[in-house]
Amino acid sequence: MSDVKSFDYAESNMLCTEGPKSLCFDDDDLVDGQSCEIKNDEGLSVGNGGSDSEPLINFPCLSEDNFGLMLDREKGFLPKDDYLKRLRNGDLNLSVRTEALDWISKARAHHSFGALCLCLSMNYCDRFLSVYDLPQGKPWVVRLIAVSCLSLAAKMEEIEVPLSVDLQVGEPKFMFESKTVQRMELFVLSTLKWKMRAYTPCSFIDYFLHKIKKDEFPTMHLIHRSTEVIISTITCIDLLEFRPSEIAAAVAMSVSVQATDMDEALPSFMGVDKVVSINLSLR
Repeated sequence: MSDVKSFDYAESNMLCTEGPKSLCFDDDDLVDGQSCEIKNDEGLSVGNGGSDSEPLINFPCLSEDNFGLMLDREKGFLPKDDYLKRLRNGDLNLSVRTEALDWISKARAHHSFGALCLCLSMNYCDRFLSVYDLPQGKPWVVRLIAVSCLSLAAKMEEIEVPLSVDLQVGEPKFMFESKTVQRMELFVLSTLKWKMRAYTPCSFIDYFLHKIKKDEFPTMHLIHRSTEVIISTITCIDLLEFRPSEIAAAVAMSVSVQATDMDEALPSFMGVDKVVSINLSLR
């Protein structure tokens, strides 16, 4: 491999003071996809872990009290306020987010991870990109961020989680050793202040489906259709303007035949106009 220079985090705003060993990546952290040998995976274990399981795709039923608490807390798990503006005006390269989402989506499908895992991955990715300035001349950093965000989300929501190397599917353009992914996971965790139980539209969809269906338990078909629509919203950056609960309300409206009952389903403190606006974007 050609001469490499380690990241200078003082210049790239990627400083980490977690301990005596600073978080620093260089091009030697890349390994050839054909020659990578990992005997074990010492990645972080956060949340669920294990084997012999199916992806978790069920949504818990929310009480009114819990729903209110989640509405208050969801604001603490969003990207910086100027993130969407910077994506729109070009201050942030939209292709970076697109590249990360494309890889995460393919890897998620390959490993049959649930919708919750995909939503969490992109929540982590968007929040991270909103506060981190990508270093120049390091095209592989985007892939490393994507791998780390998916790995963390899988450890939160999936029971059977592949090793870091096995997680990396697709073309062997960039492959990372287990220790490299772990170091990036730590940096993502530190940057996000270890706030990983993020709220996504999946967190709220069951509540709104119950409301629209007059407290009837939604069918599996309706839940499946809702997850499909939620997944489709991730590609639309304009929807970053809205909170997860608002997107969930709009998705519930779009998949339900009783869309006219949305006034009754929405709490009085949620804006109907905003939800209707999102619903129109989904069509």
